[in-house]
Formats: sequence, structure tokens, C-alpha cells
Amino acid sequence: MSPHELHDRRSLAIHALIAERIRADPGLLERPRGRVAEWVRSATMNPRYARAWAELLDGPLEALIAVLLDPGEVATDLRHVSPFAGIVDMQTRDRIWREVKLRLEAEGRFALAR
Repeated sequence: MSPHELHDRRSLAIHALIAERIRADPGLLERPRGRVAEWVRSATMNPRYARAWAELLDGPLEALIAVLLDPGEVATDLRHVSPFAGIVDMQTRDRIWREVKLRLEAEGRFALAR
């Protein structure tokens, strides 16, 4: 497994936690909606990503959750440009990143070149 694939697995794990938190408190979507609106207004983000996130954030909650949990290529690409900064604190994020790496190493799916 490449470092890029490791990053994608970590991102999926972080977004799974984000999905749990959003299910419990849909009010958490206000900041990401504001962030995406700013991307659209200022044209600081690729419009494809801004439009996709805007549609998901304004659509049914379960459609958004499905993308956050989807390991597929399109969802992974979207998560590379995530508007959910701040929903998971750095300490939790770092813990999840370590846990994913350790789990993959234990499964023999990731090892750093020595």
C-alpha cells in the first residue's frame, strides 16, 4: 500500500467520525456550508468540488453521509477537498491516523520502506 493510499484510508476514517457527529447534530453542517459558499463566492476552489459539496450539503443528509463513508474513487477524490475542518479536533485526528496505520501494518497491508 502506498503512502497515498494510507492517506486515503485515514481520511475515510476521519470522515466516518464526521458522519457520526453530523448524524447526532446536523447543526454541525453550518460551518461546512459557509466554507463552501465562500469557495464559490471567491473562486478559490476548483468549481467542480465546490459545486459537488454544495449539492451534498444542501441535499438529503443520508446522501451526504453515504459520500462521507464511500471508499470509492469519486468520494475519495471529494474528501481530498473536504469542507469539514474543525469538526474533529487535532488530538482525535492524530489518534485516528495512528490507529489506521497500526491496523494496516498489523494486517500486513502497509509498511514503510526501510
